[in-house]
Amino acid sequence: MENKFWDERYSEQHYVYGKEPNGFFKQWIDKLQPGKLLLPGEGEGRNAVYAAKKGWDVTAIDFSEQAKIKAIKLAEENNVTINYIVSSTADYKYPEQEYDAAALVFVHFAQGLRENVHRSIIKSLKTGGTLIIEAFSKAQIHNSSGGPKDLNALYSIDDFRNDFCGLNISELSEYHIELKEGDYHKGPADVIRFAAIKTNI
Repeated sequence: MENKFWDERYSEQHYVYGKEPNGFFKQWIDKLQPGKLLLPGEGEGRNAVYAAKKGWDVTAIDFSEQAKIKAIKLAEENNVTINYIVSSTADYKYPEQEYDAAALVFVHFAQGLRENVHRSIIKSLKTGGTLIIEAFSKAQIHNSSGGPKDLNALYSIDDFRNDFCGLNISELSEYHIELKEGDYHKGPADVIRFAAIKTNI
């Protein structure tokens, strides 16, 4: 059912979340030395293509075939290549110590899945690797600018502290912002921005 929802959304002709990268993702990826990057829940490829243009070797994951089609098209338009895998972010077999960075941009999980996926992503990072996340906070439940309508699928600061307690946190803050990312992320929004380095775990 969820796959059908996302395939229908991504089958729209235009890029429903735009072609430009997420601002927080861009801010962090621009600071890092290019290497291997993992992007679970990447959707139509806006962040993957931006990173590939900066020299990153990008692996993107999403369970929507329609999202992959649009991401590959966007990559071709920008003369870059990305490795795009059609899979649930929960079912994907994450390799260990593989990536120099990983990012989750507005990727939300059903209750019970979040901690498992986060653990898998941490394992997939090399020691010294960077994790970048922007997600909707629980206050987003009162906004109409995107995100799940289930409070359990939204985040609190404590969720980040608990899930990533072994990482060296560089940034963890909640913001009220004006979101301008395509048709479905538009308007006043409450988000949490998180960046951290994997140390010896």
